[in-house]
Amino acid sequence: MPHLLNVVRGFLMGSADVVPGVSGGTVALVLGIYERLVTTIHAGSAALGFVLRGRFGDARRRLGDVEWSLLLPLLAGIGLAVLSLASLIDRLLEEQPQNTAAAFFGLVLGSIVIAWQLVVRWDATRLVWGLASAAVAFLVLGLRGDPVIDPSLGLFLGAGAVAIVAMILPGISGSFILLMLGMYQAVLDAVTDRDLAVVGVFLIGAVTGLAAFSTLLHRLLRDHHDTVIAALIGLMLGSLRVLWPWPDGADTAALSRPVDWGIPALLAMAGAAVVLVIGWLANRRPATSDQRPATTI
Repeated sequence: MPHLLNVVRGFLMGSADVVPGVSGGTVALVLGIYERLVTTIHAGSAALGFVLRGRFGDARRRLGDVEWSLLLPLLAGIGLAVLSLASLIDRLLEEQPQNTAAAFFGLVLGSIVIAWQLVVRWDATRLVWGLASAAVAFLVLGLRGDPVIDPSLGLFLGAGAVAIVAMILPGISGSFILLMLGMYQAVLDAVTDRDLAVVGVFLIGAVTGLAAFSTLLHRLLRDHHDTVIAALIGLMLGSLRVLWPWPDGADTAALSRPVDWGIPALLAMAGAAVVLVIGWLANRRPATSDQRPATTI
């Protein structure tokens, strides 16, 4: 049952990752596994670093610190979600952009409420960090990059590193970052055309970026937990720009578009309620052997 639960968690994370504007990191935060996930990714990246330096004994010891019972089911769930829901989410964003965006807007709002409760003590400094990160996210996510024509392998490498960092941060959508960089269509075409060389370079960039960033994030969560969570809350708050006003597919709709606010408002409230209920159930669930306390980093 614990492994099945982690598959479901991964499925929810993967479902969020395929939506421009919604982050799988947000889902991990709501489900209470974000810090565990960062810790296990950090252990895996440290093991990879030892392998590259030929220190195989140290690598084997670090691999023992990886929480495989969490990581492998999560990856399975994420993969299942991407394969089964990508086309559905894309169709909903195309055919029902207002209602779909409203539901995800509510999900992010509920996630902000859950994350707010993770900060042990709020003070002026943490409020400033939260507001500053919200402003940065709001401005950055307002950028749109023109599609890059015939990108080099180096661009695919960099895009992979940046996109994977975005995916692990609550509030920042990796797919939207690719759109902003102008690399979304190129990456999608590479996957569709089964261009293994390009996909391989993109994945190498993703692994490299994840390894480097997870180490930094792990240390920040360990030494400055409340400040980091406050900044992550700000990122989620700023990311609402992508969902409001309602998007047309991956693009933000024009302000002049007529909107019937009734159904979108109900869907937004339903989305927020779902997240709050999930967060409440996650907090009530007793810790088991597969669930390490989130504060032990």
